[in-house]
Formats: sequence, C-alpha cells, structure tokens
Amino acid sequence: MLEEQLRFSKEQNRQLVEQNNQLLAQNKRMSEQLSAQSDNVFLLTHQVETLTEALQSLEKAFAAKESSMQKMQKTNRALSKLVTKKSEKIIPVPSADEPVGNRKKEAPSPKERGNNNARRKEYFGLEIQEHDIYPSCPGFQPEFGEFLKIVDSIRYEYIPPRFIKHINHRYYYRYLGNIIAGSLPATPLLNSNYDASFIAGILQLRYIYSMPVERIIKLFAENGFEMNKSTAHGLIRKAAQMLDVLQEVLRDAVHEDDYLHMDETYHTILEKGAQSKTGKNSCKGYIWAAMASHLRLVHFFYENGSRARKVLTRYLKPDYRGAVQCDGLGDYKILETEEYPNAIRLACFQHCKRKFLDIKQNKDAQKIIEIINRLYRKEHEMPPEYPPEQALEYRKKHAIPILSELKDELLQIQAKKTTLPKSNLSKAVNYTLNEYPALCNYVLKPEYELDNNEIERLNRYISLSRKNSLFCGSHQGAKRAALIYSLACSCRLNGINSFDYFKDILNKFIEIKPNTDKKVIRELLPDKWKK
Repeated sequence: MLEEQLRFSKEQNRQLVEQNNQLLAQNKRMSEQLSAQSDNVFLLTHQVETLTEALQSLEKAFAAKESSMQKMQKTNRALSKLVTKKSEKIIPVPSADEPVGNRKKEAPSPKERGNNNARRKEYFGLEIQEHDIYPSCPGFQPEFGEFLKIVDSIRYEYIPPRFIKHINHRYYYRYLGNIIAGSLPATPLLNSNYDASFIAGILQLRYIYSMPVERIIKLFAENGFEMNKSTAHGLIRKAAQMLDVLQEVLRDAVHEDDYLHMDETYHTILEKGAQSKTGKNSCKGYIWAAMASHLRLVHFFYENGSRARKVLTRYLKPDYRGAVQCDGLGDYKILETEEYPNAIRLACFQHCKRKFLDIKQNKDAQKIIEIINRLYRKEHEMPPEYPPEQALEYRKKHAIPILSELKDELLQIQAKKTTLPKSNLSKAVNYTLNEYPALCNYVLKPEYELDNNEIERLNRYISLSRKNSLFCGSHQGAKRAALIYSLACSCRLNGINSFDYFKDILNKFIEIKPNTDKKVIRELLPDKWKK
C-alpha cells in the first residue's frame, strides 16, 4: 500500500516538473515576443515623430504660400483697378511717321466685350434640377473612354404663373342621429372660390407692379384663367374691407416714430352725378403720405382728395414730439408755430436745388447748385463706421460753414439789380431763403437726412398707377388704394415679399375677431410680421 502511494507521488512529481518546464519555455517565448514588440513600438514611435515634424513643416510652408498668394491677389486687384480706370491709363501716342495701317488696334475693354468677364450672380434660393449630359458621339460607351473632367453649365428657366383648381369632395354621413360632413378649408371671403393666394397675387400686381386690373385679367387669360373685370375689382374691394382694421393701428405706429417724412401726390378721381363737387366727371384728389424713418412704415391717407391744412392737422396731433421732413408747401409751416411746440420741421435740399436746375445757363444758379453739391459730397465722405456722436460732430464741423456760405451767396444774388423780382432766379432764391432755417435743422441729429427723397420714391408707386390706371373709380376706391399702398410699400421698406405678406395676413384675418386687442393687430404690420 505504501509502495503504491510512493509511486503515485513520484508520478505526480514528474508531471509537475514537466508542466513547470513547459511553462518556463512558454515564458521564455513570450519574453522574446515582448522584446520584439517593444522594438516595433520604438520604431513606430520614431516614425510618428518623424511624420509629425514633416507635417508641421508642410503646414508652415502652406501658410507661407497662402500668405504670399493673398498678397499677390491684392496686388492683382489693385493693378486691375488701375488698368480699368481711364484716369490711370497711359495710352501711348502713335508716331506721326508710323503708317496708319501698321498701328495695332487696341483691345476692347471688359465692358465692350460684354458679359464674358463679369461675375455672374448665383441664385442659391432657386429650385435646382441637375442633368447629366454625355457625349453624343455615335456608339460612345463611357466605360471604354478615359474620364477627364465635368464642366457645369447653368441655364435658368421661367415658368409662367400656374392656376390650380382644387376640387374638395365633402362626404356627408348620418352618424349617431345627426348628419355630419367634412369641413372645407377656410377662405378669407365667405362663399368665395378664391383663396388668399389668388387675392394676394392680384394685390401684388396691382399695387407693387402698377398693373391696371384690365391688364391683370389679360395676363391671367393668357395663362389659362379667364375672369371678369368686375370680379377682380370685387376681390380687391373685399380684401381692403378686411384690411381696414389695420388703418388705425398703422397710423398710431407711424405717430410713435420721432422722425417722419411727409409729402402728398395726386390721382384722378371719377365723380358722378350729385356726388361731383366740381360739376365735372373727374377731379384731382390728393393722397398724403407719412413715412416713419426708424420703423420703416409708410401710411398713405386720403380725405376726399383734399389738400387743405386741416387734413394735416387732423392727422398729426399738436402733441407730436419729433421731426417732420417735408417740402415748402405752406400748410407744413404750421409745424414751426406754437401749435406744435415739440415738433421740428426739416426742409428738403433737393426741392431747392431743382428750382436752380430749371434755370439754364445762369452763373448765379450754377454757383448755388455747386454749393449744395458740396454739402452732399461732405455727407458722402463721412466714414460709415462713425458712431452717432462722432457723426454729429463731423456734420457740424463741415456742414455749418457751407450753410453759411449758401446763405451769403443767396443774399448777394437777391441784392443784385439784375435779379428781377418775377424772374425764376428770384423765385428760387426767395424759396430757398424762406426754407433756410428748416434746411439748417438737419444738423441737429445724425439720423436726419438732407432731403425728402425717400418718401418721394414711394410716391412713384402712386405716379405709376396714375399713368397706367388713369383714375380711381371713386373717393372710396382711392381710400382703399391708399391703405393697400401703405401695406405694400411698407413691405418694400422692410424687404418683405408683398405676396407672402398679403397671403399670410388674409389667412390670419379668418381667425381674428372684430374686438381683437390692438396689440395683436400691431404684430401684423410689416415691420413686425413673421410667417
């Protein structure tokens, strides 16, 4: 028994020794592998360091090359400007002995070559359709050819206006003892076949692009939709009735601005029967305009075509605080009286300048024009980055001496014996001297303008309508037009697409109730409108 246990123990001992030897051999192999791996890691680390140094040197070389390229581009741009300026060109004078036929013909300028060298505008907001165009060689197979490059060529396509007829199938059911049906999409006008987009399209063409209604329906007919002239007029009239709630809110918003531009223009108004005050079939009706310079809103208002002072005083209350820029119409002079203690009137240099421009070949008139032009040049030379305080200092430093020179020159011309009292020169001088205190007021604040051109540019929409549409059908029609012009031109001032604006607010008015708070209505004006 003991011998068997001894043999068993020796056998276990032997097996353990063999296992130990195997483990030692395995350990030795692993040590050799680890040593080889550490050598590989060392080599790889050295390679990474070498590549990193090479990459850093390449980045430095690339940065230096990019800097040199930018310098070269700036130099090229400067040289191109010098070459294109006529004043900087050095044109060699041909020798008198050289035959005319041997003289080289000058290369045409970029403008003479056309649009080849011009940078074309890219329209990123358009719908894009891409087309692959392969060579049209007979039997051509791309897989057997060598690809070289792809060159993009752009073409713009115009699609005329489209009219879509939506047929809504309303399903009626008897359900739980009641008859129910699907709800139709809401429209701005009750029981109308035209949705907000159709009405907005007519308003945009009529009041932004100055197309008369008759021309609009002809355009629609050419694109497949025929409608009556009376239907189009009815849509405009009903839309104006919906938008009338904006009239008072727009006026109040304009009055909040402390810098207004005001002007007036006329339109021909039809009058019939007993309504005619002049006994004629038409009269000249005046549409007034007030533009809020800071809010970028304009309000056209109409009171039976009157140009009387009472229209101005009813519109602009005596407690108005701010500046009003306008022309020399006598009715505006009330703004300089005690009735408007907190108002300042600013005159328009362009109105004064035009009166001298109408006087041809007159040295005195030309001198006044040059003085006014110098005032404009100084204004344009003011750096645009100036803060308001610095801009005001600049204006006072450069404008006041020119204004003093202008007054002195006007008084000298007025005192000349050759200046006849009823001559155009005398009238221009007297007009400018009467406006002189209001002309000088523009130096009081840096945001004040030299002229009233901004409101006059908006009045051009009325002028184009006067030429294209000839007349408004009634005083009510002129009042409706004034409101829609107010909203459309305010869209232009705020960079808004008038079609999107009218379409959106007409749909919003479906949900707005008559007693809605004015603060809610105020958010619908173009300066605060959001889709």
